[in-house]
Amino acid sequence: QVQLVESGGGLVQAGGSLRLSCAASGRIYATYTLGWFRQYPGKERECVAAIKWSGLSTYYADSVKGRFTISRDNAENTVYRQMNSLKPEDTAVYYCAVDFHSNIVVRTRKNEYGLWGRGTQVTVYS
Repeated sequence: QVQLVESGGGLVQAGGSLRLSCAASGRIYATYTLGWFRQYPGKERECVAAIKWSGLSTYYADSVKGRFTISRDNAENTVYRQMNSLKPEDTAVYYCAVDFHSNIVVRTRKNEYGLWGRGTQVTVYS
């Protein structure tokens, strides 16, 4: 059974950087997708980045392109998200999640992801 644990959130000044980690216990197959979602208070979770565990395909929301980078370390069973040039509007709870479906393309809807971490808070102040 796969479990996910996020870490790396915190408080950062606008323009700064953070790196979030999502450590997965259990076997992760190349066909899985690991995604990072964020949730604003009272809003639905939205996918901001995702990566096939094979590394062959990635997705970035327009709002984070050029600022966020998703990567994975197979040996550590961990997905990272480097966030640069952070803005106050990036303040949210960030979740990592796994899409177990073996489709080729990266999927981005939250109901397509079957396993979630508990989330980590990122707060960006100006």
